[in-house]
Amino acid sequence: MHNSCAKLLPVIAVFLSLVAGCIAFAQQAPTDEPPANVAGKWTVYANDPDGSTSTKYFELKQDGETLSGHFKGPMASGGVEGTVHGKHVFIRVKLRHPLGFHGMVDGDRMHGTFHAPKGEGTFQAVRTQ
Repeated sequence: MHNSCAKLLPVIAVFLSLVAGCIAFAQQAPTDEPPANVAGKWTVYANDPDGSTSTKYFELKQDGETLSGHFKGPMASGGVEGTVHGKHVFIRVKLRHPLGFHGMVDGDRMHGTFHAPKGEGTFQAVRTQ
């Protein structure tokens, strides 16, 4: 039995090395590609945490990777701040109960998830201007 365990050790070591390498690769920062252009007016179609749907609006200004602007939803409106790294976007809506949108940009479309006080939802957005 001791001999069979000794034979498995190199196999286990190789397996763990491969897993560690995959994890390290998956956690690498996005490439040095320029930030996607997200400036403009966006209509956001949301699948809310409670199962309902709603329409929200962003008006985004962009300075390099930094975002600012305004949000309007069915129940509240407020300022936004955020970042764009390559095609990855993060937008934080500054409300009493903040919203955080995380997503991917593809030209005039965005999609991803958002986090609200009552849970997580998904969204699709289309640039209108």
